[in-house]
Amino acid sequence: MQQPLPEKIRLLEILKKSGFEIPDFIYLTAEDFENENFGALADFLKKSCQSYKVIVRSAHPLESRFKSGTFDSLEVNADIAGIRYARNRIITLAKTAKKLNIERQQKFNNAPEIDPEDMGVMVMPFIEGVKVMAKRMGKHWEFGYTNEFAHKIQCESYITETPHDMTLLRVSEQIQDNLGFACEIEYIVSKIRDIHVVQAKDISRVELLDQDIDNRSVQLDGIRRIRKRRNYRERMIYVMNNKSFYLDIINRCEDMVHGWGDSACTIDDIVQRIDDYEAKLRDFALKHERFGVLGFSIKIPDDLFQIANHYLDDSPELQKQLSRALYENQYKIDYFLSEADTIIAKDRIRLNLCTHDAYGIDTVRNPVWFVYWKYEKQDQIVSELAGLGFKTGDMIGIDIDMDERPTIYRL
Repeated sequence: MQQPLPEKIRLLEILKKSGFEIPDFIYLTAEDFENENFGALADFLKKSCQSYKVIVRSAHPLESRFKSGTFDSLEVNADIAGIRYARNRIITLAKTAKKLNIERQQKFNNAPEIDPEDMGVMVMPFIEGVKVMAKRMGKHWEFGYTNEFAHKIQCESYITETPHDMTLLRVSEQIQDNLGFACEIEYIVSKIRDIHVVQAKDISRVELLDQDIDNRSVQLDGIRRIRKRRNYRERMIYVMNNKSFYLDIINRCEDMVHGWGDSACTIDDIVQRIDDYEAKLRDFALKHERFGVLGFSIKIPDDLFQIANHYLDDSPELQKQLSRALYENQYKIDYFLSEADTIIAKDRIRLNLCTHDAYGIDTVRNPVWFVYWKYEKQDQIVSELAGLGFKTGDMIGIDIDMDERPTIYRL
C-alpha cells in the first residue's frame, strides 16, 4: 500500500508552487532506500548542492501526528553514502534516544503506532544561518531565534514579537493566508540575510490558553525560561540523586569483592540494580504527561564515576559488564531528563534546547523551566529540601515573584 505524502513535504510543495523562497529539496521514501533508487538523488546533489554538506530531515509518513522535533535532522556530506547514514541514524535514534518520547506521545496524545523503518527523508542544501520559528499567538506573531552565526560569543535563544527584518512578518502572514490554517513556520536566515522557508506545520488543532503557599517552602535563586507569561506551575516531581545511586553501586561492589553483607552479592545483582533504576525512570515518565525533576544530584560526581568504573579491575570481564551497564545508564538518564519540562537543580546544569524545544507550539502552554540555586549553596539547599521531605511522587508548586525569585513547596 502506498504511504501518504508526509505533511512537511506536501506543504513545502504547495508553498514552492505559490512562489515562496523554498530551498531546493528532494523527498526519498523508505522504498527508494530499499530498492536503491538513487538516480534522482544523484542528479539533485549535482545540480542543487554545491556545498559539501546537506541537511537531511526526517519525513515519516505519519510524522505530522507527533510533536515537532520528535524525529531528527542531520547535517552530513553531500553524497549518497552520507544521506544513507543520516537516514539510518534517524531510524536508530527513533528506536533508542527518542523511544521514550514516542511512547509518551502514544500514551498521552494518541499518537499512532509506527514502524521507524518506514522513515523517508527530505534532503536540502545546507544553509548556514539563524534558525527562526514563527507562529501567530492570538493577535500577534512571535518569532523565536536560536543558533546564531558561529561567533566565539553566541547569543542566547530568545522570543520577540518584533523580528530583525519585518519581511519575516509579512512572509509569515502570506504563508498562513496561502495555506488557510494556523501554522508554525521554520526559517533559515542566511549570512547575507536571505530568508528561506524550510518547514511549515499545521497547528490549527492545538489548543492554546492564554493559592496559597504552604509553610514548608524553599526559595531558590533564579529561573531560566524563554516564555514569561505565567509565574506559577504545579508538577509531579521525580527526586534524582545520582550521587546516592553510585554510592549504592560501589557498596554492592564492596560486598561482592569482600564478601560483606548478609548474603552474597553477584554482578547480576548489581546490574539488576541498575536495570531497576532505569525501569523506575521509564515508569515515571509514562505515568505522568507533565513532570519535573528535583535534582539533589544529577551530574554523576567524577570521583564516584571513576571508582565505580574501576572497582572490579581485578576481574576485567566483570568490570567490563558493569561499565557497559553504567555507560548505558547515563544515556537512559539523559532520555528521561529530556522528557521533563521542569528541572530544579544547582546552577551548573545546562539544558541544550533545539528550536522545537524552545519555541515549538507544544511549549506555548508548557514551556521548559530551569529553576536553580547557586552552586555554592548546594549542600545547604539539598539538606533543606531533604529535611522538608521532598520525595519522588510529590506534587509541588513553583511560584515566581516580581524579582524572578522562585519558591518551591509541596502541595
